[in-house]
Amino acid sequence: MPGENILGIIITGHGMFASGLLQAVVQVIGKHPGCLAIDFPDGMTTEQLQQALSIARTASDTGKGGVFLTDLLGGSPFRQAALLALAHPQWQVITGTNMQLVVEMMMARGDADAAEFRDRALECGHRGLTSLWHQQQLQSVLPDIDGI
Repeated sequence: MPGENILGIIITGHGMFASGLLQAVVQVIGKHPGCLAIDFPDGMTTEQLQQALSIARTASDTGKGGVFLTDLLGGSPFRQAALLALAHPQWQVITGTNMQLVVEMMMARGDADAAEFRDRALECGHRGLTSLWHQQQLQSVLPDIDGI
């Protein structure tokens, strides 16, 4: 990504989580530069995953750093991303990634650094986890909002 000064984003997770999630995000909001998916399919070793994440980190880093978006806290993708983030402090790791978080954060990435992105992503994740019942309660208080 020569000439661009945006955060790199690497989605990773078990099975085909990462590529499937990125494909769905692209369907909704289109392609965004600096975003890569690294899957951890059955049969891949953690060493192979570490190498793939390391190559992706180097490829997506414009000097501004970036964020690893992982599926499960404590899983191999999270642990391997954490090792890289500890070695490269301009990188952050977020876990519990879902499509709403990725869509919102890709669109709001702007000029945020990795720490700002991390904090905004956690706020987004908390806001995005809800239920039909809760949304119906909001509708009774704020009937003019779009949605359900």
